[in-house]
Amino acid sequence: MILKANGLDFACDVAGAGDDVALCLHGFPESRFSWRYQLPVLADAGWRAVAPDLRGYGNSSRPAGKAAYHIDHLVRDVAAMFDALKPRRRLLVAHDWGAIIAWVVAMRRAVPLDGLIIMNVPHPAVFDRVLRAGWVQRRKSWYVGFFQIPWLPEAMLRANRAEGIARAFAGMAVDTSRFPPEVLDVYRRNALQPGALTAMINYYRANLGILKERAPPLEVPTLMLWGEEDTALDISLTEGYAGHVNDFTLRRFPNVSHWVQQEAPEAVNAAMLDWLKARGLFQS
Repeated sequence: MILKANGLDFACDVAGAGDDVALCLHGFPESRFSWRYQLPVLADAGWRAVAPDLRGYGNSSRPAGKAAYHIDHLVRDVAAMFDALKPRRRLLVAHDWGAIIAWVVAMRRAVPLDGLIIMNVPHPAVFDRVLRAGWVQRRKSWYVGFFQIPWLPEAMLRANRAEGIARAFAGMAVDTSRFPPEVLDVYRRNALQPGALTAMINYYRANLGILKERAPPLEVPTLMLWGEEDTALDISLTEGYAGHVNDFTLRRFPNVSHWVQQEAPEAVNAAMLDWLKARGLFQS
């Protein structure tokens, strides 16, 4: 399915039907394919589950220039996608960069949300606090600085048929059986499309000031799902949400990496369904 929103075309995978929309936002260096285990489960729970390739990724539009990937545009993409889908109720499900976008959508009240499911990315204010507190997270975030260098990150990730993209998954995963060659090839092919790697890295280049986002405490019910063996984001980022989210539920998964929804889909889906039922968002 191609969804036209905010002047762009978004390639989407869709499961289910009806007036209630669960929009699933992927991260770096993923694609809509990363939600393959969640879409049918959300559909069975009564949601029309929609997973787009974000701007610059996969088969979606790829606008040129770093500025096109600023958070303001990314938030407007989400609002426009929901407008185009015409939902009665709105659920955001998001991982990694998709989760950064989802946090900011919720913080700015850009879309009236009925639920927010965040995977392995902290609230911007929590990230800012932990980053300022010491060197643990600063060391883990070294790659953000590396991505500011022109052309070199693209060249390194593109080399040997995007071997660097494959290593991002297989090298971080605890259960590497979840990332066989045929899965890694999906992400490698996406990254090798003309202009794709620069677009993907421009999310980092255009948004260095994102930690300055501040907002009153969120009222939308929020579930955070977190793989504890995340080598990029410290476990301390799951703490200290009082004052930022009024209805906050945390589920941590031991022996699971940053790629939580792909590496532990059974546990993630069960936790998601339990929470949806508890919040009156399960509709089958």
